[in-house]
Amino acid sequence: MTELNPSFETNKRFFESFLEDENYKDKLRRCISDGKNRLIISLNDLRQKDPERTARLISKPREYMLALKEAATESAATFSDIKQSKTLDIQVGFEDSLGEHALTPRGLISNYLNTLVVVEGIVTKCSNVRPKLVKSVHYCPKTKKYTTKDYRDNTSMEIGINIGGRERLPTVSVVPNKDDDDNPLEMEHGLSEYKDYQTIVLQEMPERSQVGQLPRTIDVILENDLVDRVKPGDRVQCVGVYRPLGSSGTGIKNGSSSTVFKTTLIGNNISIIGKEIGAVKLYGKDVANITEIASRPEILDILAASLSPSIFGLEYIKKALILQLLGGSERNLENGTHLRGDINVMMVGDPSTAKSQLLRAVLDIAPLAISTTGRGSSGVGLTAAVTSDPETGEHD
Repeated sequence: MTELNPSFETNKRFFESFLEDENYKDKLRRCISDGKNRLIISLNDLRQKDPERTARLISKPREYMLALKEAATESAATFSDIKQSKTLDIQVGFEDSLGEHALTPRGLISNYLNTLVVVEGIVTKCSNVRPKLVKSVHYCPKTKKYTTKDYRDNTSMEIGINIGGRERLPTVSVVPNKDDDDNPLEMEHGLSEYKDYQTIVLQEMPERSQVGQLPRTIDVILENDLVDRVKPGDRVQCVGVYRPLGSSGTGIKNGSSSTVFKTTLIGNNISIIGKEIGAVKLYGKDVANITEIASRPEILDILAASLSPSIFGLEYIKKALILQLLGGSERNLENGTHLRGDINVMMVGDPSTAKSQLLRAVLDIAPLAISTTGRGSSGVGLTAAVTSDPETGEHD
C-alpha cells in the first residue's frame, strides 16, 4: 500500500527504483544519445508496479512528473559510458492507456482541469518555433558582478509544488534592468538559457463531430524536442496536462471582472496516428501485380470497373473519380504559365442515382480523405476566414 499523500521525496525514491529496470535504462541511454533527452514512460508499466500511485499521477500529475523528471535526470548522470557535454535536463512523457482520460477536444470539460489527458485530433495550425527565456544572466558595470534570474510562468509544471520546504511560485516575466541598489544591469544574451516554444491548434476529427456542428479546438503548447514534430493536416495523439491559463475576458465588464478562463494543453508527448491508421499497405507480390496492370493500355477501364462494382454502369463517372483520386500532371510552361495538377469533379444528377455512394467508395480508398455535407459547410463550400494571431500579429 502506498501513502495517501506521499511527499515529493517519497515519489522521487519510488521513481528511482522504477527506473532501475534494464528496459528503462536502455530507453534512457537511447534518448540521451539521440539528443532528444525525453524519456517516454509507459503508464501500463507504472500501473503494474503501483496502481494507486499511477491513478494519483493521472489525477494530479504535476508533482509526480517533476519527481519523475528529477529521478530520471539523476539516473542519467550516473551513466559513465555516455559523453555528456552539458548538464542533462531529462524531460518525461507518457504513453499507453489513460482510461476515461482519453478524450476529444469536445470532451475537455472542467472535470479534467489539472489532470493528465490524451487528446486525438487534426492539427489545423502551427506557430513558428520561438525561443522562450528560462534563465537570464545580467552584468552590472558598476559592481562588476553577474546575477541570474529564473523564469517560471503558469505553464510550468513545478508551479505550486513544495520541494525541500520551499514552494515554487511563478516569477515576474519582466526582464530586470536594475538591481536591488538601483544600479543599471546589462543582459548577457549569449549566456542566458532558452528553450524552444511552439503552439499548435488541435481540432476535433470531422468524422467524430456531431452532424451540423462545427468541430471544437484546443490549443496545445509544445516545448523543447516536441516542437516541429507535426504539421497542419496531421492526425495526432497528444498527451499532456489540461490547464487553465487565467481570464479570457477583456478585464472588467459591467463593474465585475470576468470569471471565464482560457484553457490549454501542456503537451509532454505527441505522435502522428493518421498515416499509420489509414495508409495503404503493400504485401508480397502487390508491387509486381501493380506494375503488371499499370503496363496494360486499358488500365483506366480496369480501375473504373473496380470502383464500387456493386453499382451498375456510370463508367464515365467512375473514370472521372479515378482521375480525381490519382491527380493530374502539374505543368510549368516555357512562358511561365503554371497549370496545376489537381482535378475537380462536379457530379449532377437526379436523386437516388448513387452519387453519394460513389463518393463513399472513394472515401474508403483515400487514406486521408474527409467527407463533408451541406450541413457541415457553408452554402458555397467550406467556410474560410482570415484571423490575426494575438502573440505574433501574423495573419492566417
